[in-house]
Amino acid sequence: EFIQLIAELDTPSKIGSYMWQNFVYEYHPHGLLTPYQLYKSKKGDCNDFSHFATYMAYCNGYEVYQIRIKYKNGSVNHWLGIYKEGQYYTFSSNNLYYITRFLNFKDIVNYHSCIASRVWREYEVYDYQSDIIEVGSN
Repeated sequence: EFIQLIAELDTPSKIGSYMWQNFVYEYHPHGLLTPYQLYKSKKGDCNDFSHFATYMAYCNGYEVYQIRIKYKNGSVNHWLGIYKEGQYYTFSSNNLYYITRFLNFKDIVNYHSCIASRVWREYEVYDYQSDIIEVGSN
């Protein structure tokens, strides 16, 4: 069933719809769930969701990234799943997919921080192999 789901979720929009319909936010302080574990439990946090989303997209040929945003108001961090769609980037936050197109990662961080009503202090962009490829500060 999980392998079939990977094939069915072949666009970021379909991934977002699936996550919206099937997943519930629940903070997990003890580490990252694998995409399969999230699929089974249906409960996860922003890191679990961004990992699931980018895994599904990567399996379907998308160039993907994750962004970790560190906010100014304490130790709160947030993770976004990023998709390269043509010449632009789109993203998902928790179980929501945003179709707004961006030319760079910093614009995504600024946009998300605005809609979340938070001020960011730093962000890190990770490629699919979990290597940091960009760091920005505010």
